[in-house]
Amino acid sequence: MRLHNRKYLKTKRQDLRNHATPAESFLWKYLRKSQLKGRKFRRQHSIENYIVDFYCPSEKLVIELDGAVHEYEKQAEKDERREERLNELGIQVLRFENQFVFDNLQLVLNCISDAFKD
Repeated sequence: MRLHNRKYLKTKRQDLRNHATPAESFLWKYLRKSQLKGRKFRRQHSIENYIVDFYCPSEKLVIELDGAVHEYEKQAEKDERREERLNELGIQVLRFENQFVFDNLQLVLNCISDAFKD
């Protein structure tokens, strides 16, 4: 079975791209077109049944931006299971709170680029 971008998730991925959160749109301006150390990122990319905010295939790196909903216990448990599964697949996950992206953009970009394997 296909691991990335399963067809049945295509409409959901497109909807998420078309209705990005302000933090996702803001960060995307700095990740798109291989601006960060020449790495290509995809947004709203699916891996198995999970749709991640940003994915860098060459680095096997996921970037997740979390809003207030991720503070709830049930959502935090789902996030943890999801991250464990992605790690099992050899994919590293970095999480940032939405407000942190706005307040500390350069730090976020540095954290992302520090995760690169170069």
